[in-house]
Formats: sequence, C-alpha cells, structure tokens
Amino acid sequence: MEIEHVCFDLDGTIVKSDKTIYKSTLKAMEDLNINGSIDEKQFNQMIGMHFVDIFEVMKIDVPDFEEFIRIYKSHYFDFINESVLYPDIEEILAYLREEKKIKISLLTTKGQDQAEKIINYFYLDKFFDFIMGRREGVEHKPSPEPLLMICDDLNVKSANTMMIGDTEIDIKCGKNAGAITCAVSYGFRSEETLIKNKPDYIYNSVKELQQFLSDGSN
Repeated sequence: MEIEHVCFDLDGTIVKSDKTIYKSTLKAMEDLNINGSIDEKQFNQMIGMHFVDIFEVMKIDVPDFEEFIRIYKSHYFDFINESVLYPDIEEILAYLREEKKIKISLLTTKGQDQAEKIINYFYLDKFFDFIMGRREGVEHKPSPEPLLMICDDLNVKSANTMMIGDTEIDIKCGKNAGAITCAVSYGFRSEETLIKNKPDYIYNSVKELQQFLSDGSN
C-alpha cells in the first residue's frame, strides 16, 4: 500500500473540542433567543454534522442559520481554552511530514476562516499542505467533492490518500472519493458506530495510527 497523502478531520480527530462547540452553541442560542434545550451527550454524538442537520434532529427551530453561524463563530474563541489537542497529534504530523515525506491536509465542515484560525491557534499550520474548510459552492462531507479538490490541488490520486476521521461522515467521504479510510475511536463516535460504517482501518489512539503508518505504508 502506497500512501502519498493523509487527510485529517479536525474536531474529534486532531482537537478535542466538544466543550468549546457546546458552549459556543448555547451562547449563540441565548443571544438569538432560540428556544430549545440541548442534551450535551446527544449533541456530542452529532459533532461533525452540519448545524442544520443537528438542529433538525433536535427539533430546534433556527429562523436564520447564517446569523446563527455568525454569532456562534464570534463566541468560539471565547471558549477556545476548553479545547485541547489529542495526545501525540503534533508527533504524528511531524513524523508524516519530516520522516515519511507524506503530504498532509485538513478537511472539516467548519468554515474556511474558522478552520485556519483554529489550526493557527494550536501552531499546527506548518504541518499542513492544504486546509479545506466549508466553502461557498463546494459540497461538504460526506460528498467526495472537497476531498477530490484537495487531491487535485496536491497532485495525488485519491487511491493513494488516507482519510482519517472520527465519524461516519469522514468514512463515507473517503469511500465516496475512492480513498483509504481510517476511523479513530477516541473521538465523538463509538467504536460500534464506526464499525457499522466499515472503514478500512480503526485505531484507538494516535500512537497506534502512527505505528500503522510506520509499518504499513511505503
């Protein structure tokens, strides 16, 4: 197996951000007088989905999603100290870039500006060849479109790309693009949920994932 490019999801894969996302959501709802209660555990199990879909599941009426997102983003960095990198993330990024010479990208449903700010906040920008957040006119995961755009920009085949994420959305995106799929069970989905979506590989920690990439790829 030849892996030339590894594409990481953000929330639940690189950054443990559930508290930041949850608190920013509650504050935005408060500011906009949006009625409804959010169960934190249920909410965490949907992180990675678009807010439109999350609120639909929770039966919360949001009259203006664009305004909600604007307010939500304005509060996000008020709670950024609640977010932390998962253990060994910096090590695996440095290993892939410096030792394996593998191209690295990020693919998230967060807006482009938000994704870049978060990566910069954690001083990870030096590791990434491409950052792909939600962009106008581009479909978001699980559509293969954003991953295929990344591959095209980096001049790599999707068949030589590994999509790494913690949700069914990441697995489906990778499969739809013809990429190798790797799920991590330390994020926001149960291992049972991940297994049901049949990724090519599942790992319980970044260390395990790095060991696999060390032993199992050219």
